[in-house]
Amino acid sequence: MVGARMMCSNIPGLVGKQKKLCRIYPDVMLSLREGVQIGVKECQFQLRNQRWNCSTLDRDASVFGKAMLKGSREAAFVYAISSSAVVHAITRACSKGTLRDCSCDPTKMGKGRDKKGNFEWGGCSDNVRYGSDFSRMFIDAREKKVRDARALMNLHNNRAGRRAVKRFMKLECKCHGVSGSCSIRTCWSAMMEFRRVGDYLKNKYNGAVQVMMNQEGTGLIVANKDHKRPTRSDLVYFESSPDYCVRDLEIGSLGTAGRQCNKTSMGPDGCDIMCCGRGYDTETVKMIKKCQCKFLWCCQVKCKECTEYVDLHTCKGPSLTERK
Repeated sequence: MVGARMMCSNIPGLVGKQKKLCRIYPDVMLSLREGVQIGVKECQFQLRNQRWNCSTLDRDASVFGKAMLKGSREAAFVYAISSSAVVHAITRACSKGTLRDCSCDPTKMGKGRDKKGNFEWGGCSDNVRYGSDFSRMFIDAREKKVRDARALMNLHNNRAGRRAVKRFMKLECKCHGVSGSCSIRTCWSAMMEFRRVGDYLKNKYNGAVQVMMNQEGTGLIVANKDHKRPTRSDLVYFESSPDYCVRDLEIGSLGTAGRQCNKTSMGPDGCDIMCCGRGYDTETVKMIKKCQCKFLWCCQVKCKECTEYVDLHTCKGPSLTERK
């Protein structure tokens, strides 16, 4: 308990309820921290070709941080992917039996059908309910201290992240019976790999809905009446994104100077868009790759090393006037 108090006291930015949960559940906090790290890595993968690629999150010591000050669609994605990653990590720890107060969930059961006919199933499933409940209690505690538009936005996107994990569950079965007849089977509901959640939330990021506070100050409504009302699974934001072209830590931007770009692409990773019209430098580098690989019986793959010269393009930095 003394060690837990010290750990919880050293985490910056926690509100009272979060500190209390941290002291009571130090084992869950380790999984939560792992989930935050998984969320950052997935964010960097999904936005790797965007001007803002989650790079500033590595530099932020808080759990859900100070880096995302604007209520942009990037902030919406960060909160959703982080919330979902925490659910995923805690649920995985439950199933592995490494947490004191939870295990897999034996209450889930249902009916299924495959090429062998109908069957009923009920095993020990991934306990997504526990992971989601703890994620909600801990992460939402900060936002519930302040009921402004940004807090409502964060709460909505946190919930969308939790729902995304529940969306990607699969039924896994193990057959029992003579000669694999599968006359008896044990089945359970398991989470899919987290990349599926990341891909899904990236699509939600692309279609995020701009919102604003209603007149009563109690909820969010669409900013453009011609747009659809967001569902609980959609991401929402209320401020336009900055261009992220130059370094500005107040908005969480490191700029795009030195970023590698694709000369032939017309997308956001293309040099024209990535470099914000500033141009790019080209360097020819020597790369050694494996080639002419052959499979040798049994069981090796033998390859040669081939030398290849590749042009790498990197964005130029801003001018003196842009830096100001």
